[in-house]
Amino acid sequence: MIVEPKVRGFICTTAHPTGCRENVKQQIEYVKSRPKTDGPKRVLVIGSSTGYGLSSRIDLAFSSGAATIGVMFERPSNGKRTASAGWYNTAAFEEFAQADGLYAKTINGDAFSREVKEEAAGLIAGDLGQVDMVVYSLASPRRTLADGTTVSSVLKTTDKDYTNKTIDLASRRITEVTVTPATEAEIADTVKVMGGEDWKDWISLLSEKGLLAPDAVTLAYSYLGPELTHPMYMDGSIGRAKEHLFQTSREISQEFPGVTAYISVNKALVTQSSAAIPIVPLYISILYKVMKEQGTHEGCIEQMYRLYAEKLPARAVDGRGMLRLDDWEMEPDVQAAVLRAWDEITDENLDRLADIDGYWEDFYQMFGFHMDGVDYAADVEVEVAVPSL
Repeated sequence: MIVEPKVRGFICTTAHPTGCRENVKQQIEYVKSRPKTDGPKRVLVIGSSTGYGLSSRIDLAFSSGAATIGVMFERPSNGKRTASAGWYNTAAFEEFAQADGLYAKTINGDAFSREVKEEAAGLIAGDLGQVDMVVYSLASPRRTLADGTTVSSVLKTTDKDYTNKTIDLASRRITEVTVTPATEAEIADTVKVMGGEDWKDWISLLSEKGLLAPDAVTLAYSYLGPELTHPMYMDGSIGRAKEHLFQTSREISQEFPGVTAYISVNKALVTQSSAAIPIVPLYISILYKVMKEQGTHEGCIEQMYRLYAEKLPARAVDGRGMLRLDDWEMEPDVQAAVLRAWDEITDENLDRLADIDGYWEDFYQMFGFHMDGVDYAADVEVEVAVPSL
């Protein structure tokens, strides 16, 4: 079929197989253009099919030659509709990995479930023996618990209403949004979904089965953000989950001998998660403008290469022990420029002060659209197999 983007709110309901393959290919080419790294050789990536998880898997495989097992929760095509972008990304990753002689297998299922954890453990035991690294990059809005209950996360404040600017990306108009307080139950559910409990469950199971190599490292990804988003982010329900994730990193390092856990605080980028957050898309659009003008803008793959080539080997942590890949974003001159633009921005000067086109490019490219060199008028086969599934 001829595949076109169908955008509904902050999600695209279609994905382009050739475009997704090209996106993965370009990330691999970037990694191959950089110096090789002496990183881990056996890696489990939980949440491996899009965003930072996908870029982590690409970097660790093609920079340090790691054998990787990925865990994803993606939808294949049924012939009438496209597969999800993560499905096509994973098919392309495995194709390129195998062409380079790299081990790559993927599990498709709910990473929160005991069944998927056991399946991953069996694959590690049978194929790799142990893993040197576990990357936890799960980004899900809901979680089904062991008793069958499903809980959902919310993005709300924890004390009072917070009103600020945001943007309607479709109409390119500045509007106002008010974020309301969460209930205690909503906060607890958000921590259940986005905190560190499941990360620790993974490490506990792998440790019990003897599948973690001596001196194994595990990382989870987080975001802190600027002060203008703190009332509804770091000081809000999501912030409670992020703090729980951080505390979990300390618990893992203390409770599992030989295992070191880190939080990597990454830069604000266009992702399926960030696109759904009020206020943040406008902030990202302004940030893109500022950092591109300064020559410091990075996408997922540049961030992950810098993490595994520079930050992690040097154990370059902040005062709380976190790896800070948002360091360039949080430079005082960058934040000052963003705040000046934030105060001045209107519908009339939007294109001068914010990179809305760059935001949309990143959004479409998440789903395989707007990639250079892809003929979007051509018929494509939407049923694509992931080799290991």
